[in-house]
Amino acid sequence: MSLNHPHLRWYDGNAVSLLENGQELFPALCEAFDAAHTSIHLETYIFRLDAAGLKVLDHLKRAAERGVKVRVVLDGYGSTRDDRTIQSLLRAVGAQCRIYRPEPQYLSYQSFDFLRLRRMHRKTTLVDSHLAFIGGINIEDDYSGLSEEELATSREPKEPRFDYAVRLTGPLAIELMRAQDLLWLQIGWPLSNEALYDDTSIKAPVTLKQWKHRHVRRLRLRLLRFKHAAYARNRPPHAHAGTMRAALVLRDNLRYRRTIEAAYFAHIANARHEIVIANAYFLPGMKLRHALIDAAGRGVRVRLLLQGKIEYRMQYHATRWIYQQFLKHGIEIYEYLPSYLHAKVAVIDGVSVVGSSNLDPFSLLLARETNIVVDDAGFTSTLTHSLERAFAQGSQIVEPSLYHERSLFARALDACAYMLLRVGVALSGKGAQY
Repeated sequence: MSLNHPHLRWYDGNAVSLLENGQELFPALCEAFDAAHTSIHLETYIFRLDAAGLKVLDHLKRAAERGVKVRVVLDGYGSTRDDRTIQSLLRAVGAQCRIYRPEPQYLSYQSFDFLRLRRMHRKTTLVDSHLAFIGGINIEDDYSGLSEEELATSREPKEPRFDYAVRLTGPLAIELMRAQDLLWLQIGWPLSNEALYDDTSIKAPVTLKQWKHRHVRRLRLRLLRFKHAAYARNRPPHAHAGTMRAALVLRDNLRYRRTIEAAYFAHIANARHEIVIANAYFLPGMKLRHALIDAAGRGVRVRLLLQGKIEYRMQYHATRWIYQQFLKHGIEIYEYLPSYLHAKVAVIDGVSVVGSSNLDPFSLLLARETNIVVDDAGFTSTLTHSLERAFAQGSQIVEPSLYHERSLFARALDACAYMLLRVGVALSGKGAQY
């Protein structure tokens, strides 16, 4: 049952369908690009020029060539391997491409700044202002990350990276359009980081950076707030496309700093029957941990589906450090083994969450994220069926007795990883820093 919560603005009349992995998302995206009449706006953390990325890029270029307004936002860290190439290829056909917080070039790349941890982690697309795609799937092949040896020597076909997105039409699409427009405005500001780092830059021009922080930032934020207010007053009507109730939940470092965490907390605190969370990088703060433990204490069945195949060792070991706290209170933990678990979804008493946000410090405290919350029995049944299949066919339960028998070295490794991640977040800068 959906909650009337200040962080959730519900819209009725939506049509939402679940897409599992890139093998379902990418054909749907390309079909939508081919049918576009006026505009395409795509945001992604990772855009790689592999087989899947080249296909998506080709359909974007075709749309731009026939006169569709194409705008693409890439994260400068996640897409650093190909961002400049993609930008050049899109601009060559009249499309627009901006890079969120580009990585510094040449020698300045070697200098580390904790503010570089603040990323654009969203994966959203809007076509003709009414057809939206929202989720956690990057523009990269489902099998990227597996070595050629793994793919060549395996007797069984390797499983694709496990992730989700949704296809949406209806009134909620207008909220996504507002969020995309605001970010496009912000990173297009003349003194944004994209202007500070160009292809010939060797080091950041400190004078402009200091000036921006002292004077321009205030003006920019006022303009953004004015645009937000004007957009809300003049928001155009959007026809109903279905019967589903849904809400868009954003996270940034200004107005929506705690919205995703607060929305999760509200639903967990009100759960009465079951909580299922599938999360790639799971390291929630104390408030969310206690909410899950309290839910288990009042009889709610709580199941966590987490990574078993290790992608990033530090995150994996930091998560294992908190297993004991959950296992002690009867929370079930499963590790997904067939492939990399990249999902960021949940089902809480019939309400579904699909999006880009992990439950870890980077997503909840540093990155720009977008989740969709859907209150619909049919949609939740589809997502639940998919998750149950993952529990039954590809996961291994973490037995408390075996977990407690870990070696002293394993415990120390988990503890160190946990502390290092927390220190990294603490040093990442002010919350309102763009």
